[in-house]
Amino acid sequence: MKSIPRREFLQLTATGIAGTALGLAGCATEKSSRRQKIPVGLQLYSLRAECKTDFPGMIEAVARIGYKGVEFAGYWGRSAKEVRKMIDDNGLVTCGTHTQFADLQPDKIDATIEFNQLIGNKFIICPSLTGKTRADWLAHAKMFNDLADKLKPLGLWTGYHAHQHDFQFIEGETAWDIFFGNTRLEVIMQLDTSNCREGGVDPVVVLNKYPGRVRTIHIKPYGGGPEAVIGEDKINWPGVFEFCEHRGNTQWYVVEHETSKTPLATVRRTFEVLKTLGKV
Repeated sequence: MKSIPRREFLQLTATGIAGTALGLAGCATEKSSRRQKIPVGLQLYSLRAECKTDFPGMIEAVARIGYKGVEFAGYWGRSAKEVRKMIDDNGLVTCGTHTQFADLQPDKIDATIEFNQLIGNKFIICPSLTGKTRADWLAHAKMFNDLADKLKPLGLWTGYHAHQHDFQFIEGETAWDIFFGNTRLEVIMQLDTSNCREGGVDPVVVLNKYPGRVRTIHIKPYGGGPEAVIGEDKINWPGVFEFCEHRGNTQWYVVEHETSKTPLATVRRTFEVLKTLGKV
């Protein structure tokens, strides 16, 4: 893997970090510095093109930046044992997997459980669901309640990741509220801050409606342009962080960035901003 020269790194980070941190000064107070910090992982979809050509190199790069964990959205042809070795060799842990709906069905769930156990993952998150009626979403809720019951004795969790369509109204209620209003605390609410805003909803409002359920959260910028990172966008980050650190039962901040033309530099810059804020 080709490393980024120090001069280039400084050019990529120094200019924006100071101004970004000033805009988020309310997030880093003396009180917050005394809290137990929530570890920060990276959703590898942020580096999807790079992982396709150099998966081991990207795992190493993520660790060198300082991230504590990785969340997977594919394995680029590697076995569970190969994935686990890459993680262990770089001092990382798995902080989640985005697992397709089909792989959660009765004919595949046992293999899915085995794979996740081998890579050391306990958060099995479904990245997307569809449904046109309230009955569709109630059926999803029942399935995830049943799945949570199956996983709990194994020390595993399931959950659902937000997309903008989840905040559309169906028969007087959003799909998100139908689903999470009918699932138990054991079903993780993995809010995606950007997707929530794209759905027309303030993520802080959604978070405060479901205390204790956000064991992992995607902290992803919304607005501010394709290269904007946390603090250069339109998310109420002080509100998000305050909820997660006091009422969310949050165990992982999962950084995600989908639009940058220089993904590795952008996730590095994001990490530096979080460091300035005292989050890492």
